[in-house]
Amino acid sequence: MHAPVLVLKDSLKRESGSKVRHANIQASKAVADIIRTTLGPRSMLKMLLDAAGGIVVTNDGNAILRELDLAHPAAKSMIELSRTQDEEVGDGTTSVIVLAGEMLHVAAAFIDKNYHPTVICRAYNKALEDSIAVLDKIAMPIDVTDRAAMLGLVKSCIGTKFTGQFGDLIADLAIDATTTAGVDLGQGVREVDIKKYIKVEKVPGGQLEDSKVLKGVMINKDVVAPGKMRRKILNPRIILLDCPLEYKKGENQTNAELLKEEDWEVLLKMEEEYIQNMCMQLLTFKPDLVITEKGLSDLACHYLSKAGVSAIRRLRKTDNNRIAKACGAVVVNRPEELQESDVGTGAGLFEVKKIGDEFFAFIVDCKDPKACTVLLRGASKDLLNEVERNLQDAMSVARNILKNPKLLPGGGATELTVSSALKQKSSSIEGIEKWPYEAAAIAFEAIPRTLAQNCGVNVIRTMTALQGKHANVGNEWVGIDGNTGEIVDMKERKIWDSYNVKAQTFKTAIEAACMLLRIDDIVSGIKKKQAPGSGPTPSKPKIDEEGDADNDRLIPE
Repeated sequence: MHAPVLVLKDSLKRESGSKVRHANIQASKAVADIIRTTLGPRSMLKMLLDAAGGIVVTNDGNAILRELDLAHPAAKSMIELSRTQDEEVGDGTTSVIVLAGEMLHVAAAFIDKNYHPTVICRAYNKALEDSIAVLDKIAMPIDVTDRAAMLGLVKSCIGTKFTGQFGDLIADLAIDATTTAGVDLGQGVREVDIKKYIKVEKVPGGQLEDSKVLKGVMINKDVVAPGKMRRKILNPRIILLDCPLEYKKGENQTNAELLKEEDWEVLLKMEEEYIQNMCMQLLTFKPDLVITEKGLSDLACHYLSKAGVSAIRRLRKTDNNRIAKACGAVVVNRPEELQESDVGTGAGLFEVKKIGDEFFAFIVDCKDPKACTVLLRGASKDLLNEVERNLQDAMSVARNILKNPKLLPGGGATELTVSSALKQKSSSIEGIEKWPYEAAAIAFEAIPRTLAQNCGVNVIRTMTALQGKHANVGNEWVGIDGNTGEIVDMKERKIWDSYNVKAQTFKTAIEAACMLLRIDDIVSGIKKKQAPGSGPTPSKPKIDEEGDADNDRLIPE
């Protein structure tokens, strides 16, 4: 006999074959079970302790999974799913995980029967194509300008969230914000950049009902010299700068040798004149408000306040861009280059208000703002964070509808329709792929089933009744009302879902299931770098090299 050949190091662990597949399926199901109860209007909240010891209370699938620290590789890739979903369409983060978990669960039976994973994947992909076709068939177009329909849609998105109890409030905020910040790209396509042009300011205190969308921008800053400058200006002319209004210092240390005492005065005079010139260049445009991203020296402040101009300094770049969008100004890099067209005149009111114990500057009542701020008030910080997350989702849904104005029924009706269509089609499929295809059809029922479970109705009865309805043509819009668990027509209850979200959910879930099924080998135990101090060698004291001395010691602004 030959001696056995060792290929892998001892520290490496290698699992292969069906063992791995079962482990992966188990792991994915565990992830799906964590957030299964957060689907639907009667959903439970999860409380998570994050690494810093803070508390997150939420039922947004993505927010929950983001905080989890998992060991299993397959489970990690499930978490990626909900993140993709959140970035792409913003809603449906829970459904995508539940669906993917279910897809893998039904595949387990076939793996036991020694089906080859590629066969299952092929059937799944076929099912995916057909299901998207079904979606196209039952989707109904919606008029984006019709406020009531939009409200219904956004409400059904938030109905499953914690803020659902505040009814139209968040939905209104979301629609206002997205319609304000929308940019027409032509051909009837609207692009809404939520991240750039919609700022959510959370101010603890007050009550949720005080939240509103400002027709303009609000910033957490006060004017530079509160006593001297006006704090309320009607129809202000706004100049936005991206340069400091102070004397330019030398690039690096500059030495000047002065022989006579008078030269020193000349130097100071030059500095003063330089600043005076800058301010005069600004004042030729008769602004009422000057905002700069950089510093503003006392002298410049004096000149400006003498001319009755309010000034705000050290503004964030993103905020400056928002103000530019809101009042129609252009951010100017050098005072010399100012033109009349760069002055923003679109704002109706500039005022500084005190909310809680901080001052906020409001630039509001803009004529045609392309950016806006959502002001959220609420009792506690946790509450505000949760409301902000829900608002993000709601705005994404509103954005999706502006982008692709098609609707599908909510309440599990879409999934059931797809499921019954796939079941009928499966009978015409020949060969071995028929069974996995049918299983995929059954997997789609996970969503309505979970909805029923979360309402606490008799799941089996409800599901059989629903399947019976969907077996007949013409009942595509029948689903579960998540609050009561009754079987109703989704059109009457106005429970909608946007087409983008559903299509993305199906695609992501099935593709992920296929990917996990095709893994047949896990090699773990990659060589870890030795932790300092644990190894046999005495660890050297870490010396900062020049390279990293700079970057980690930056003082935060």
